Order: sequence, then structure tokens, then C-alpha cells
Amino acid sequence: MDEKLSRVDPKLLELLVCPLTKGTLRYDREHNELVSEKARLAYPIRDGIPIMLVSEARRLDD
Repeated sequence: MDEKLSRVDPKLLELLVCPLTKGTLRYDREHNELVSEKARLAYPIRDGIPIMLVSEARRLDD
């Protein structure tokens, strides 16, 4: 994967919130996802674009 496409602009990350909880997100570089600990969901990043749809999110295991 192109290194540029896997990065998330830190300023964008400051603006984005979980659409379900409106809580903060953590960038998981290893999985290239934005993680909402509160909702226990991980939102994928495709071609450098965060996909902020609950239906596209992966549930985190407990």
C-alpha cells in the first residue's frame, strides 16, 4: 500500500468523531483504521479516506 495513502492528516483526526457516540477516535496505524473505544468499533480508511459509516465499521473484540 502507498505510504501516503495510509496516513491520516492529524488536523482531520482532530475534527472527526465517532458517528455513533460523537466520541473521540484513535488512529490505529497497524490496521489503518479509526477506532472508537466507546462504541467498540473500528472505521476503515480506504485510499486515504476515513469511511465513517457504522455499517462499514468492524466490531472490536472484547
